[in-house]
Amino acid sequence: METPPASLCLLRLSALGDVTHAVPVVRALQKVWPETRLTWIIGRLEAELVGDLPGVEFIVFDKGRGFAAYRDLYRQLRGRRFDVLLQMQVALRANVAGRLVRAPLRIGFDRARSRDGHGLFINRRIDGNPRAHVLDGFFDFLRALGIEERELRWDIPVPQDAAAFARRHLPDGERYLAINACTSARVNNWRNWSAERYAAVADHAAQAHGMRTVLTGGPAPAERAMADAIAAQARHPVVDLAGATRPKELLAVLGRADVAIAPDTGPLHIAAAAGTPVIGLYATSNPWRTGPYRWREWVVDRYPEALAAETGVRPEDTRWGRRVRDPVAMQRISVDDVTHRLDALLAGD
Repeated sequence: METPPASLCLLRLSALGDVTHAVPVVRALQKVWPETRLTWIIGRLEAELVGDLPGVEFIVFDKGRGFAAYRDLYRQLRGRRFDVLLQMQVALRANVAGRLVRAPLRIGFDRARSRDGHGLFINRRIDGNPRAHVLDGFFDFLRALGIEERELRWDIPVPQDAAAFARRHLPDGERYLAINACTSARVNNWRNWSAERYAAVADHAAQAHGMRTVLTGGPAPAERAMADAIAAQARHPVVDLAGATRPKELLAVLGRADVAIAPDTGPLHIAAAAGTPVIGLYATSNPWRTGPYRWREWVVDRYPEALAAETGVRPEDTRWGRRVRDPVAMQRISVDDVTHRLDALLAGD
């Protein structure tokens, strides 16, 4: 654009990991167009994490309210008009929510990354960049606006009560390894490693590096069971915070850790956004698309061999982002794979 817009609306409802990827886009917009009024339509849980970013108006879309969520959004947007909409989510729910935003310029994804009738809700597409990391794909929206600036900065605020919670459970004077063992408790459980192997890594961290392990995760039964199993099998005591944190408390806890280990899940990206070194465990998804952005060289990557075993193809010869659905794929990652990464990462301290 030749001149900065007076107002811009960004729509990205979910999920926690993707929302953290959108924060640098907001930071870049604030740097390049400081006078532009920014509004972000976001999911309820995700707003708990980033909804206090300075200089941004947040409008919460609570999908748990069903049709009422659209009615609420309509009421909040009634009579308002934006110069630009960045439709940064292609799911049908997000597409319909974006339709309630009045804006003459409606920028969405290229055809390769579109689905659920995305093209019907936008009037301009970003350039095709189909083999990009999710975060790079978000920066393509800025390029569509003529902005080449990349601001790899998060600085998500940590409230005092969340920081106090983290200090209480992770007091000064110790080194901490954060393990977020589970992905979603309802789907995608093929991304999860085993409790026995996590426990072995926790014991290695304690014996070799004097680290205390803190377990994070949600309150769902599967996540609770995983945390219980790790704690029971580890020979050294762990700090069990699985199910005990809201997003800001999780951000604070992960920010106090020296290293975080997790599969392809939101807390992995929250830890990276907090500035904590991350070791990602990847066998069912491509880390060059969804890995921890600034820590991809430390990923334990068994995706190519797991993909070949299931499909007979290489990552470069198939659809970008194709997932492996083999329930034993993650077991291709050994304890040694992870402890060697941990040792090497800590050796550089």
